[in-house]
Amino acid sequence: MYRRILLALDGSRSSLNALEQAVSMALTTDAEVSAMFVVDDSDLFFEVSPGDRHWLMADIIAYGKQVLARAGERFSAAGVRWSSRLAETPGTPAKIAEAIIAEADHWSADLIVMGTHGHRGVRRMVLGSVSEHVVSKTVRPVLLVRQQSRGDTP
Repeated sequence: MYRRILLALDGSRSSLNALEQAVSMALTTDAEVSAMFVVDDSDLFFEVSPGDRHWLMADIIAYGKQVLARAGERFSAAGVRWSSRLAETPGTPAKIAEAIIAEADHWSADLIVMGTHGHRGVRRMVLGSVSEHVVSKTVRPVLLVRQQSRGDTP
């Protein structure tokens, strides 16, 4: 079964749902989890002027560290063996996916767990989906965890 689970986090509600799935699977299979946050600048392409880029990247790095720390607290509270990694990659969802796949390969993960947002519209047409890229490019099993809508019950 799964002994090494790579969990890709971005701090969204869907990735927090993925965190809970990873905890559950790790407890069931006595697996180790490696949580990963990929710092990227794809959001900056849409939202900031070039002069603000340095400060916002520093904020994203700090946010990534915070997301990983919270995940670590959850793993520790549940008694799950874990590690974490913050990776930086410039660019697109394809580059983010490549970083996730490279880490899964390097770490010899048995499973990749990640949230999926279900974004639509122009942004998705231009950038694509990280989860779609991961699923289409990796040879490893991938568990995608959707964000629950407000009407869904947990």
